Amino acid sequence: MNRKMVVGAVLVALAVVMTAGTLVASNMGFKLNYSLIKADGGVTSNSGTNTIALPDNRQTGINNAQQLLADIGLASCNNVQRHIKSNDSFLIYTGRLGAPATNNFALTAGEAYIVSMRTSTNYIVVGSDDPAASYNLIKADGGVNSQSGTNYYAFNYHQTAANAQQLLADIGLASCNNVQRFIKSNDSFLIYTGRLGAPATNNFTLTPGEGYIVSMRTNTTYSPSHY
Repeated sequence: MNRKMVVGAVLVALAVVMTAGTLVASNMGFKLNYSLIKADGGVTSNSGTNTIALPDNRQTGINNAQQLLADIGLASCNNVQRHIKSNDSFLIYTGRLGAPATNNFALTAGEAYIVSMRTSTNYIVVGSDDPAASYNLIKADGGVNSQSGTNYYAFNYHQTAANAQQLLADIGLASCNNVQRFIKSNDSFLIYTGRLGAPATNNFTLTPGEGYIVSMRTNTTYSPSHY
């Protein structure tokens, strides 16, 4: 293969294609057009609450809640929220650039967040996964700190798991109770509790950019299977 053909092949391999709601990319990086929706005024109980899964290696300058809110858009985003899994509370950042940094939490790889929107926005997520990364998923503590074993997980963009059943199996059938999807159109939850070979009730498809909730029965260091 001549030099021009080699260069052309490399460029094709690294290409990132962005389409609405669809991710096509190499493991080197990607852009994703992810839909964040506003409240609908009570028509279907849609409160403007959205989950979001950011990549392990985020774009430069997106390191905390304040920067994420600003990148989504100060006119579009009400707040950014972090679930505190050690006591099942929420840390809510509502400030703007230049405002006091109260609750301006750092963003962490593998952790999904909640964003509340005042206008609907297609947010461009940029970054890459770290195939060597692992994430700590914790179980309930028996009521000591109100820790229920709930973890907000940022689904990796290059995981082999394509649906809730496969994600549950990849985390571990002996470790994971269920996988949940927040339905932003009506503020409900779709819960998958089955196992491989069980009926596929609520076995929802996993979507890049969407964060999921996993309920754990044992503490687990999870290293996702990648392609």
